[in-house]
Amino acid sequence: MPRIRAASVAEHRSMQRAALLDAARSLLSEGGTEALTFPALAERTGLARSSVYEYFRSRAAVVEELCAVDFPVWAAEVEAAMAAADRPEDQVEAYVRKQLELVGDRRHRAVVAISASELDAGAREKIRAAHGGLVAMIVEALGAMGHDQPRLAAMLLQGVVDAAVRRIELGAAEDPTVITEAVVSMVLRGVGG
Repeated sequence: MPRIRAASVAEHRSMQRAALLDAARSLLSEGGTEALTFPALAERTGLARSSVYEYFRSRAAVVEELCAVDFPVWAAEVEAAMAAADRPEDQVEAYVRKQLELVGDRRHRAVVAISASELDAGAREKIRAAHGGLVAMIVEALGAMGHDQPRLAAMLLQGVVDAAVRRIELGAAEDPTVITEAVVSMVLRGVGG
């Protein structure tokens, strides 16, 4: 029988699950999708491979759980940055800057590392809903800036941010700061700025 390292079985299982998620973040950040395997998770956590299956049924389930745990934390950081800004333009700038600042964060890198096509429909829907919540944060600020269709503008703005995230993730020739400044300029002043 495995040794329990907590005051209760429930607490032990919670600690093991958290250790598996932390190992998954590291694996995804270090080696992308290919690195996230159950043998690798077992090795990183000291669990038997069969024990990993007691917590997660598939790689997609691991990623779905990472999204459920990490995305709200990431979104709260974006929301806090926006709340610290007074003017709508400053809120939009904070929205962009904070997301691009978080690209290097292990939580974000892990979620980005696996493509949505590898997830089941339920997992993809949860990720879409989480992203929808992020986009919803900026709609009011865009409306206050005079956009006729602030929801559409928010989705397009997020598309630009997502493109910049991919560029940074790929290790583009430009420094991430240059990419961030270009996105902020484009969002606030248009492509002519």
